[in-house]
Amino acid sequence: MSKLIDNINETLSVIRKYTDKNYEVGIILGTGLGGLVKEIEVEHTIDYGELPHFPLSTVESHQGKLILGKIGDKNVVAMQGRFHYYEGYSMKQITYPVRVMKFMGVKYLMVSNACGGMNPLFRRGDIMLIVDHINLLGDNPLIGPNEDELGPRFPDMSEPYSRDLIKLAEEAALKNKIRVQKGVYVAVPGPNLETRAEYRFLRTIGADVVGMSTVPENIVANHMGMKVLGISIITDECFPDALKPVSLEEILEAANEAEPKMTLIMKEVIEAL
Repeated sequence: MSKLIDNINETLSVIRKYTDKNYEVGIILGTGLGGLVKEIEVEHTIDYGELPHFPLSTVESHQGKLILGKIGDKNVVAMQGRFHYYEGYSMKQITYPVRVMKFMGVKYLMVSNACGGMNPLFRRGDIMLIVDHINLLGDNPLIGPNEDELGPRFPDMSEPYSRDLIKLAEEAALKNKIRVQKGVYVAVPGPNLETRAEYRFLRTIGADVVGMSTVPENIVANHMGMKVLGISIITDECFPDALKPVSLEEILEAANEAEPKMTLIMKEVIEAL
């Protein structure tokens, strides 16, 4: 048995002290987007510090807790706080919780993030369903020996974000009169925001929004056969010819304003599974 599988089993042994349930849905909550926890009928809360081999959140607004409970009749496990490449973690550390979720029974992974909008039709506060992504992080969580027990050496990425889940999200948005965009997310290392020239470049290569997360988790989820729904909240407008400085406070404010709409969509998708 590999070191990674040993580590996963050690983490699971702590989680199993709280519960022996299977969890069908995994949720990763992004910057300023922890409100979905209020929709969870919480049964257990575990600090990341209690979990062997789990990294610790170092970013403001990321609580660093694993939430176990129910939304509707679905058992869900939610990460209230995620990890980023710019924090100094390796790709394998960033995606380790996704591996653990799979061993907890997760088939569907819901991922949210705050991002900058580059598509001129998008505005601050818009919600975007991710249909595809571009990995410019300069690294990949699958580099190194492949764990055949976890997934194939060369996983297919022709449908990184599930069309079925996107359809459910669109139906939920329409029902609740919430306008949603669809587009391509590009991941960059950060932590600095981009220059005017970089925004022009990213737009030219086909990206609608830019952020510093989500892609590693998506790659590992696909490697392990999970279906993924990605939702971005556009917290700032990144138009090179009208670029203004933006602060973390402004980003969190925009995320908090749009978050209830994203939460409603995600909740209804989970209930419809």
